[in-house]
Amino acid sequence: MSGLKKAFLVAALLGLAACSGNPWDDTDAYGGSGPGAGIGAPGQLDPQSPAYFQQEVGDRVLFAVDQSTLSEAAKATLVGQARWLTSNPDYIVTIEGHADEQGTREYNLALGARRANAAREFLISQGVAGSRLQVVSYGKERPLEICSNEACYAKNRRAVTVLAGGLTG
Repeated sequence: MSGLKKAFLVAALLGLAACSGNPWDDTDAYGGSGPGAGIGAPGQLDPQSPAYFQQEVGDRVLFAVDQSTLSEAAKATLVGQARWLTSNPDYIVTIEGHADEQGTREYNLALGARRANAAREFLISQGVAGSRLQVVSYGKERPLEICSNEACYAKNRRAVTVLAGGLTG
């Protein structure tokens, strides 16, 4: 290959590389792309996206020690989830029940199931079809925080609503 051809090739590659930084990138504020990403002003999430659901509506509710009763704060979050799910019927959800590390594995699996079912029943009471809601319990097997103090335990006592899209039709 002649020197002129090599120079032209290098210049062309450098020119293409310089164009790869697209100012109109359609990734969302959190670096993701896909349905709804980049819609609206920069940094604003699409209200129909799972990222919006997780960050603006809230995807988790917390529980007191050894409890599966929903607090008023948990109910408020679940009301928001029910509204979002009602206006976004293409999503189904799995509600994950979790517990802190205290207690036996078997006890925490049962407690996680009660927590997930409490969230599920509340969503149903708010008009979400039960056929769109599945539950699973992880007990103490998937902690968010690992340490033996109340601050960690409190974050691990939760029910998390996980979205899956396009599976209802």
